[in-house]
Amino acid sequence: MIMAKPALWQLPAATTAQTARLPELETTLSERLHNIAARYPQAVFASSLAVEDMVITDQICRQRLPIRIITLNTGKLNPETEALIAQTHAHYGIEIEIFQPQPEAAAAFEHDYGMGSIYESIERRKQCCHIRKIEPLNRALADAPAWLTGQRRSQSSTRSSLMLEEHDHARNIAKFNPIFDWEEADVWAYALARHVPLNDLYRQGYPSIGCEPCTRPVKLGEDIRAGRWWWENQNSKECGLHK
Repeated sequence: MIMAKPALWQLPAATTAQTARLPELETTLSERLHNIAARYPQAVFASSLAVEDMVITDQICRQRLPIRIITLNTGKLNPETEALIAQTHAHYGIEIEIFQPQPEAAAAFEHDYGMGSIYESIERRKQCCHIRKIEPLNRALADAPAWLTGQRRSQSSTRSSLMLEEHDHARNIAKFNPIFDWEEADVWAYALARHVPLNDLYRQGYPSIGCEPCTRPVKLGEDIRAGRWWWENQNSKECGLHK
């Protein structure tokens, strides 16, 4: 007997009420970004190329704000994620600054432990995240007066206390989460209505996308971050970028 494949997560369709909220959401986001840019010229937006980050990118580009947009190419991204970088360049006429891990450090990790070690030890997985994400981000933010993220409160239990403005104590700079209070439906309503470039993996059942070895599709009805570091418990599902 052939078992039917489980239904996977699908892009949410915007309701009439959500679409009606868009002008208010867009105005608020624009005001927040203008305020950040005025207070911190050359602030850095660290985009993961997720739908949330693409919404913020869309507003930065529409408003022509002096906010640098950077992304991390960890060397383990899906081809669809890498393709989105070029699509974003073409769509907005901008160059996203790309930061990569130190080749020697990445090669040494794979030689000494192997990529399979990330599934066997949280310590090893976080070590990999540090090499491929945190160290490159630290370089990207070395001279930044402030940085922005696409994090939202409702994404996970580890983000439930997010505020619009925080202080990054590790780097001693301001940190902003301009859509911290948006719901998932708000994000998708904006992205689809404004024809924002999106990662093709969203159409393959991936509601949350990271590195290829650490991301898988999510079944319909599962938590949207269930496919990230799926072998770990809920409370460890962060890479350390936001600590």
